[in-house]
Amino acid sequence: MANTILVGAQWGDEGKGKIIDVLTEQADVVVRYAGGNNAGHTVMVNGKKSVLHLIPSGILRKNKLCVIGNGVVCDPVGLVSEMAGLRQHGIKVTPKNFALSETAHVVLPYHRELDGAREQLKGENKIGTTKRGIGPAYGDKAARVGLRVNELIDSAKLAAKLADRIKENNAVLKSLGAKPLSFKSVFAEYDRAGQQLKPFVQNTVVLLHDQMRAGADILFEGAQGTFLDIDHGTYPFVTSSNTTAGGACTGSGVPPHRMDRVVGVMKAYTTRVGEGPLPTENPEISDLLHNMGREFGATTGRPRRCGWFDAVATRHATMVNGIDDLAITNLDGLDTVESIKVCVAYRRGKTQYDYIPNDVQVLAGCTPVYVEFEGWQAPTVKCRTFKQLPAKARAYAKAIADLSNARLFIASVGPGREQTIFV
Repeated sequence: MANTILVGAQWGDEGKGKIIDVLTEQADVVVRYAGGNNAGHTVMVNGKKSVLHLIPSGILRKNKLCVIGNGVVCDPVGLVSEMAGLRQHGIKVTPKNFALSETAHVVLPYHRELDGAREQLKGENKIGTTKRGIGPAYGDKAARVGLRVNELIDSAKLAAKLADRIKENNAVLKSLGAKPLSFKSVFAEYDRAGQQLKPFVQNTVVLLHDQMRAGADILFEGAQGTFLDIDHGTYPFVTSSNTTAGGACTGSGVPPHRMDRVVGVMKAYTTRVGEGPLPTENPEISDLLHNMGREFGATTGRPRRCGWFDAVATRHATMVNGIDDLAITNLDGLDTVESIKVCVAYRRGKTQYDYIPNDVQVLAGCTPVYVEFEGWQAPTVKCRTFKQLPAKARAYAKAIADLSNARLFIASVGPGREQTIFV
């Protein structure tokens, strides 16, 4: 296994939770390194669905250490609730199998209120955020006024800093037409959550280096996808963290030379949640997938926007992340399609693009250049080896991996662990 970074090669929702769960069998430690509870990883084990928002997917396996790294913004009340939900399903969450970085930043109620108020003010120009307060929390981190977990678990420090932050943010909320927050109620709720989390808090940089010295294999769990990265995504329709492979180093404290491999996860087609350009968006495939009960956001429940596979995007993702191996998910979603389109370039007027333009307005004005593949029109959900897949399904999977400039590693034909085909 060695040290492996797993990233989404599209706009998020690629099925990373399922692939992480499968790869965790070979890992000792699973680290979440970016994002917050705006992410949702859906994992199906023995027919039972688990949706995780902050805790790494490795928690569903025994004898795995799960770590929330310093690059994550943590909603402590949400995290405590998530831990309680796991325990109700018989899943152990103890300081022996879960650790929270003392320097992770904290998402507070005023972050959520600001997120919602600012989104409403944008009107038609809205980003389409989950309104979980992630952007404002990262904004406070960059502005050096954020609260960190080590302050959350110290009641005196929390009270002093929270009082100042609520006073300042109430003035901003008032200017935006939102209701002010009560320091007393916010402090009571977050102090209680902080004390519940205190036994799990430690210096996770030291912890991870100790694990590496002991010979542990580490899986770094990405959240969201490449094109939601604050630097490399379709800005401004992005999240507020570095979701690409480089974020694994800054978000965990593990240096680049200790990373051995990058696995990219991509669907056999393309989806995204929220606003922003999606060049291959197509109502036909959207209707097909939604009518199958697929493609609804794990965090928000919103129907995802769907389109044909975009090889321009995944080639760019391979370049930015240094992807070695690809896991293709939801291949079975195309089982009934007669003719499958794949975007191999963009065209705007007389200009053809083989990469994603950095100007989002230019990207929005591009039309896809497609090639077509014959569909296999046969069920794949019971296939357990690559040879068992229909020949046309194998050809399609190989082709989109080749177009993405990375090796085909996994083909997934359903949510279950057993529906994972290693190529």
